[in-house]
Amino acid sequence: MADPMRIRAQAAGDKTTVRVLMSHEMETGQRKDSAGKTIPAWFIQEVTATHNGKPVLAAQWGASVSKNPFLQFVVKGAKAGDKIAVSWVDNKGDKRTDEAVVS
Repeated sequence: MADPMRIRAQAAGDKTTVRVLMSHEMETGQRKDSAGKTIPAWFIQEVTATHNGKPVLAAQWGASVSKNPFLQFVVKGAKAGDKIAVSWVDNKGDKRTDEAVVS
């Protein structure tokens, strides 16, 4: 399983900025290793985020996203103490979900 995501959620007025750093290799399937064999594609396909269990973001990603991707988005109406959960699924079926509390 992948390393935990680093999630920060900071409220400012009625908006909360969420910053997420994901740990993932994000291989395109086009690079070759030192032996000349193609490295198989391995990348995040779907990213979702929820605010207190309600969906606030859904994204479809592909092989062109960089290694260890960074994602930032704004949620309206979130306040200190609320929970933000971010999940991803990659093309091999691996999944990861992590949560942060809005500060």
